[in-house]
Amino acid sequence: MAATIVIVDDEPDILDLLKLILTEKTPHKILTTTDPRQALEWCQSQKADVLISDLRMPELEGIELLKIIQQIDPNLPIILITAYGTIESAVEAMRHKAFDYIAKPFRKEQILLTIDKALKWRQEQLGG
Repeated sequence: MAATIVIVDDEPDILDLLKLILTEKTPHKILTTTDPRQALEWCQSQKADVLISDLRMPELEGIELLKIIQQIDPNLPIILITAYGTIESAVEAMRHKAFDYIAKPFRKEQILLTIDKALKWRQEQLGG
């Protein structure tokens, strides 16, 4: 079954790359934006199944977005991606219940596998 995946990153090239990978390899609906507030709105209105968010963005940090969405939909798996990976940021992401934390550059297979696991986890959380 096709899922809705929302992707937010302040780098348009990353959005294009992720959309290309997911469009070629999955049947899922992919929504991309550079605006974290747009991603938040989509997660509320589009019934997103997975959110992929950059950790560092100018308007709203990925951790802050994660905290807001956890209050709205605690069963939405959120995958954080970052070019600035540190042990501290990974620990903070997991403490705030990020589904996963992936450092850039990432491998196509890594993204696809993580999304597949996230969708299975969401289905289990929703009782299906």
